[in-house]
Amino acid sequence: MAARIVNLVLLFIAGAILGAVGTIAHQSTVTVAGVPLPWGITIALLAYTCLLIGLRLLNPGRAQALAAALGTIAMTFVFSLKGIGGSVLIPDNLLGKIWVVAPIVIAAIVIAWPRLPQRSEFPKTA
Repeated sequence: MAARIVNLVLLFIAGAILGAVGTIAHQSTVTVAGVPLPWGITIALLAYTCLLIGLRLLNPGRAQALAAALGTIAMTFVFSLKGIGGSVLIPDNLLGKIWVVAPIVIAAIVIAWPRLPQRSEFPKTA
């Protein structure tokens, strides 16, 4: 039981680190042929989605994915608040709104997704 709790705490911390890095990088864009491409939020959401899906595929339960999701969502919430000097890391623009809402939606979909039944063996071919 203690190992399970330590595992959940470590996954919460991993999700919080991903949330912090994603918050810092989500506004990054690169201009290609005069068109700004938002690579920061794309990579941050892709990494977050891969983390949650990987945890769901590796573990039979939902607790591990939920712990990582709560870590990311908590860091996103903390960084969306105004700091002492009045600055925020998540501005009120389109990328900021996507970064606040998308982790919640992705977590809801990945965690609520039903577990597919496992096959006992592969079908035999002739």
